[in-house]
Amino acid sequence: MKDLNIDPRVYSIAPRLSKIKKIIAVTGFKGGVGKSTVSCLLALALAERGLRTGLADLDFAGASCHAILGVKPGPKSLFPKEIEGLLPPDIEGVKFMSLSYFTQSRAVHLRGADITNTIIELLAVTNWGELDFLVLDMPPGLSDTALDIMRYIPQAKLICVVTPSVLSQNLAASALQFSKYAGIETAGIVKNLLTDNSPHIDFANFKTLVELKTDENFENNIGDIKKLKNTDIFRNLELAVEKLV
Repeated sequence: MKDLNIDPRVYSIAPRLSKIKKIIAVTGFKGGVGKSTVSCLLALALAERGLRTGLADLDFAGASCHAILGVKPGPKSLFPKEIEGLLPPDIEGVKFMSLSYFTQSRAVHLRGADITNTIIELLAVTNWGELDFLVLDMPPGLSDTALDIMRYIPQAKLICVVTPSVLSQNLAASALQFSKYAGIETAGIVKNLLTDNSPHIDFANFKTLVELKTDENFENNIGDIKKLKNTDIFRNLELAVEKLV
């Protein structure tokens, strides 16, 4: 019997995701680790390989995937069509869904239950169709919002983005242990923003998918997918795809 205290929209989420083979939740347990960049480029790399791919920006407080991809959302430019739900617009072979379509990139002032309510709505109405991969750009850390998402999408596997920062590594280590205890599977680690002098990043119990060096010129490519695909970061993430498929 269904729990009458649960939002009825929650029961719509599983059917919406039922035709998706693999769901990857990209997270970083500290801000500024490059989580959104990895999410976007990973989705593009999966699509480049010929895989049917979707990308959902669920980091409402710091939504930036649309800016990275050069998407200018809004009813008069790019907006989801309504066919048995909302169809995510196709961006270079990636079905991309974001709250920014509705806010037109304005700041979103949501708190607590309002954030969860918005995530439920977005997950319940988005018609992804058949996908090989869905990449989720997660809220940072282990906030209530992030835990709610993993509760609604228990089949999602984590990709954790870490940097050489001691704080980043310590937070990631603790959070990954908690995730393991909570039964959340981790697909692997992305070591980001490395330099030739970076200390060793040791997560022996988790698979390293790729190591990404700092690219001082990367920001000059933001908003231009063609240029993004010509970066070392993108090419290295293409190699990481081989470990996910």
